[in-house]
Amino acid sequence: MNMKTLLILLVLALATIFALVCVLLTRGRAPSACQHQPPGQEDTDDGQSLVFADLSPEEMVQVVRYLQGNLGVQLVDASRAKPSDNCIASVDVQVPAKAEVLQFLDGGGARPPREALAVLYFGNQPDPNVTEYVVGPLPRPVYHRDVTVQKYGGKVPYHRRPVTGKEYVDISALIQRELRKAPRFLAACCESDGTDLAILTTAPRGFKSGDRATWFVLFHSVAGTGYYLSPVGLEVLVDHRDLHVSRWRLRKVFYNGRYFASTGDLEDAFVDNLLAMVRIKKPLAETVLGSMRPQRPPGSPGPLQYEPQGPRYSIRDNRVTFQGWSIAFGMNPNSGPRLFDIRFHGERIVYELSLQEAIALYGSNCPGGMSTRYFDGSFGIGRFAYELVRGLDCPYTATYVDRYYLAESETPKTNQNSLCIFEHDAGLPLRRHFSDSQSFYYGGLRKNTLVIRAVSTLINYDYIWDFMFHGSGAVEVRVHATGYISSSFLHGRGTDYGNRVGPHTLGTMHLHHIHYKVDLDVDGQLNSLETQDMEYELVKDPWSMQNTIERPYLRRERLEREDEAAFPLNTPMPRYLSFASSKPNKWGHPRSYRIQIISFAGEHLPTSSSMERSISWGRYQLAVTQRKEEEPTSTSVYNQNDPWTPTVVFADFIDNETITNEDLVAWISVGFLHVPHAEDVPNTVTVGNGVGFFLRPYNYFDKDPSVDSPDSVYFSSEQDTGVCGANPLACLSPAAACAPHLPPFHYGGFLNLSLAPPPGGL
Repeated sequence: MNMKTLLILLVLALATIFALVCVLLTRGRAPSACQHQPPGQEDTDDGQSLVFADLSPEEMVQVVRYLQGNLGVQLVDASRAKPSDNCIASVDVQVPAKAEVLQFLDGGGARPPREALAVLYFGNQPDPNVTEYVVGPLPRPVYHRDVTVQKYGGKVPYHRRPVTGKEYVDISALIQRELRKAPRFLAACCESDGTDLAILTTAPRGFKSGDRATWFVLFHSVAGTGYYLSPVGLEVLVDHRDLHVSRWRLRKVFYNGRYFASTGDLEDAFVDNLLAMVRIKKPLAETVLGSMRPQRPPGSPGPLQYEPQGPRYSIRDNRVTFQGWSIAFGMNPNSGPRLFDIRFHGERIVYELSLQEAIALYGSNCPGGMSTRYFDGSFGIGRFAYELVRGLDCPYTATYVDRYYLAESETPKTNQNSLCIFEHDAGLPLRRHFSDSQSFYYGGLRKNTLVIRAVSTLINYDYIWDFMFHGSGAVEVRVHATGYISSSFLHGRGTDYGNRVGPHTLGTMHLHHIHYKVDLDVDGQLNSLETQDMEYELVKDPWSMQNTIERPYLRRERLEREDEAAFPLNTPMPRYLSFASSKPNKWGHPRSYRIQIISFAGEHLPTSSSMERSISWGRYQLAVTQRKEEEPTSTSVYNQNDPWTPTVVFADFIDNETITNEDLVAWISVGFLHVPHAEDVPNTVTVGNGVGFFLRPYNYFDKDPSVDSPDSVYFSSEQDTGVCGANPLACLSPAAACAPHLPPFHYGGFLNLSLAPPPGGL
């Protein structure tokens, strides 16, 4: 045998061995198990959802350029504008009227013109005011129209405008100048010269319309940890109403239970030994109250959620589809997440589902705490929804979406990866039954949901906003509160208003109330409101007439007027309350969707309060009204700084109009009372601090629509349950080998931030 023949045989032998090894290694595994499978649902939207889409950065730039060239006034960039300047405060999409949108989506009508809503602060005018313009058509605008009077019934007074970042910076400079007048006091009380103290705003800003005087609370600030738990006992009242910054004044000083006219008077009291002072050492990073630094080294990794064959949902532009669901999503810079045109198996269930407002109302025996009623929409619930942390805020393999906004600047900003979308396995059956009689079988379905999530950081608190879509046709809306509690300096009878959580720290009691708008369209626009609840009736048993039975029966009622459908907070309401169509299902019942609220709200502000009308939506756990284009939101960003003469009063929406066979809106309030305690340090946990509501089909279908789910499981005692073809659960073993290629961890959430603080914290 020559050498050439020997080499050929050797190569063939090696090739045979290699082939056998490959066969052995892959034996028992389905080669196709790890192949990406496109979602089964076809997206037939054809770009229609773009009618609801948030503005792109390019569109924002075009609106700014148009306004700069067509208003005939000098505009200063809001990031450096003084109160006496004109500036563009914000630019957002102007969603078209519902009738126009539905004509386009359902009636074959023309696509409505794309427009923007621009808010401008006109401080450099004889009559300073806030003006709102609709600008269009995009992407190349050629017109603008003033809609302020149309929306609000008159001009918006200038003092109602939200406080800008530049205004906070100028206030901080004033406070620092005033603190320099009390150097010996600051050195003795706080081991500080004042420059290293954090300053926290309160709101509202006074006691009557036109006021703009804010209490600011001072804290020890330690890099890398929240300052909110380290008050030093010093608070100052700043009057910043005047359009000229040089005329702003510090009006009052509070320290450890006493009030002073100025920091100079505080210094004099200290020097004359007339001050009850509490010496607080500057905290160290290693021991500061509220540090979130890990106390132990990392352990073994926890469970990892992933899709063996890729995501089963699809995202196109601003629309996500998943197992029959179709949702258009977006983010309002002020009020936060907003969803439109929610459909299940092609039928619209909800036209609009949007967050309206979140408020926090505090109690304390310090001036800053006792006067705080934060209306978070005026700070920017959507604007401060920052980048989400992959693998913690959302599953590692979730889809992350950028959001854009233009506020207090002429340049659009990006909150990258600030909205996440994922399929969630709840680790719980959606439904199941094990049969142990007549015949033996098991049937069930995993509870897998599509989740759309964002998280807003509003000064100290972090709100997790979830919108979940179930295979049963139900929509679940939930919010969890976490982050740092806000605190006051502990003095006197402070524990009447909370619990002590540190050496000098009072965790102050407060209410969280959140408001949502739900424009349900159940089997069409025209719906009625029906309630069902139980009562007992005492009857004799019909077979002997000798005994009695307490028999529960169903009491049905149709509510006719808005006043009947306004259910006060924390009072009993019907257990079943549904938006009903006039069309029946197969069994003769009106096709309906039920509203089920999960909430344990604190008490609403008394109606005798001078500012209650500004948050009058909080009177009701649920109010159902006729939908009106001129009642698009339950509140306004202008309500925060003038709650005494509110720009939008929700209570006025309820005027006893008919709600029978009308286009209706459900306005839903949820919330909870939070009395901070030791376990809120360092952070409030989400456990037990989640509230929300469900929209559940109630005779809308002829049976549970989840029976059509491809994830259903059924096997009997007569089957081999280990066979993949007979039982999908038996297919999981090969699928589990499809571990995903995880992208490297990266976080860019700090990139757009500077050491200049966000509004609220100075």
